Amino acid sequence: MEKDSTVSVVSLLALAATFVLVPLDDRPVTLQLPKMLGAIAGVRVETPPRELLGHYLTPGDPQAIVRWLRDESPRDASAFIVSTDMIDFGGLIASRAPGAAAYVAQTRLRDLAAFRAQRPQAAFTLFGTVMRLAPTGVPALGDAAGFFAAGEPVDWLTDYARLPDPPQSDADKATAAKLAGELGGDLSAYLATRARDREVDLYALQLTAQGAFDRIVIGQDDAWKTGLHLRDLSALRGFAGRWLSPERASIESGADELGMILTGAALAHEAHLVPSIRVRYSRPGATTESDPLEPNPIDTTIGDVIRASGAVRATDNDTGADIDLFVRLKDTSAADEAAFLDAIAAATIDGAKLPRPAVADLTFLASDDIPQQRALVEAMIARGIAGKLDAFASWNTTANTIGTAVPAAIAALAGRKTGNFDPVKHAQFMLDRYADDYAFHDFVREAVNSDLSKRGIDDHTYLLPEAASYAGAQNRAALWPQTLKLLASIYPLYRDMGLTITLPWDRTFETELDVRLLPARH
Repeated sequence: MEKDSTVSVVSLLALAATFVLVPLDDRPVTLQLPKMLGAIAGVRVETPPRELLGHYLTPGDPQAIVRWLRDESPRDASAFIVSTDMIDFGGLIASRAPGAAAYVAQTRLRDLAAFRAQRPQAAFTLFGTVMRLAPTGVPALGDAAGFFAAGEPVDWLTDYARLPDPPQSDADKATAAKLAGELGGDLSAYLATRARDREVDLYALQLTAQGAFDRIVIGQDDAWKTGLHLRDLSALRGFAGRWLSPERASIESGADELGMILTGAALAHEAHLVPSIRVRYSRPGATTESDPLEPNPIDTTIGDVIRASGAVRATDNDTGADIDLFVRLKDTSAADEAAFLDAIAAATIDGAKLPRPAVADLTFLASDDIPQQRALVEAMIARGIAGKLDAFASWNTTANTIGTAVPAAIAALAGRKTGNFDPVKHAQFMLDRYADDYAFHDFVREAVNSDLSKRGIDDHTYLLPEAASYAGAQNRAALWPQTLKLLASIYPLYRDMGLTITLPWDRTFETELDVRLLPARH
């Protein structure tokens, strides 16, 4: 195990900590990965029992979660990181659908505040989301048939929500009127749900301003350049700007990664760190290019994640930064790509100062170019540097990817600072990322979807039990050897002690791996 001989006994004790996380839902990125981050730095991250968190279209149980916090959560927890979407409504999916009224959600927040008053010595951070424009899209079949806006209505609602608010041109007004006619009561229910979520988010900000909680971060779930979410953001930013400092409230892009970001911030705080992070791009353009699902330029999103993670951004020429974050942009030229890879390799040379670099690959934004998406991982494996990074991520959106890589690098930094860095847990996290973000998304998922389509199942967002069982088996059969190959190529000093692979929800959007490693026998 790597140790820093300068670590004091005080700092060792400081990071021998327990956190409590109430996650957004039970997916790997929201439940599993924050716990893995804590383990890298020797911190136990406790969560409510999984059965209380709901599952896909079934909401979690907010009242039972508050009872668990009050009666069963660890008494020695130094930090609580709590999803308001889970406490208010039962999770992210439930927050997008009609259900609990605003006053019910507000009562749950008051109950949470009352619990927090019983743990005054612990840090208490909330995170929530601004409802995305598109409701959760599922086909109208099986148990999903009764879900809100199942089938065609979800596309109509999304088209309506993306229009300028209010519609300006005659064409937009005509489109809005046509969609409203097709949607009927679904539109009024959708608008009421948006208004409810905004009201509850404002109440969470108000409670924080009154001192009930230490900090709140609200992420804009997938959105568009125009749309109904801008009204929500304006109201929330207006309140936060008037009553809360930026250190206590921030509103930015993202959703799924917020639990990881705030876990990283708590790890930095426990280690008495304010990490400095230097961003190194594969080419110019990050200040003007945007992710299609995020309103801000990529560089702005990266800056937001760094701040939310309890870090500060170093200047481009600061060679003494704590963390070098290498960010690969899509459509990087061959010459720039080679220079970028050389720079990563130079930062991983044996004997170079710790920490090692973090790498965020955003080439999934070139959605139709799988060879481009595969190239960096394959080049790092060929050069023998993939196993010498502190962090790697490449999935879904800019905020998702940066919000994984930055907290992982902070976890490694905090662990080394206090002597609690666990190289086995770190290798498990990294192998999980390579297997998921590279092998699953660049190879396996498309093959599984193709198999399903050949069987006449073209919608992969919700699978009936037989199809889900088939897809799970196909995913496991394809991803298992890919993961073992990555282990042999990237971490040859470790051996597999058990690898579980599932589709955590009845869809093919994500996979879940339980990676268990031990040092290889010599």
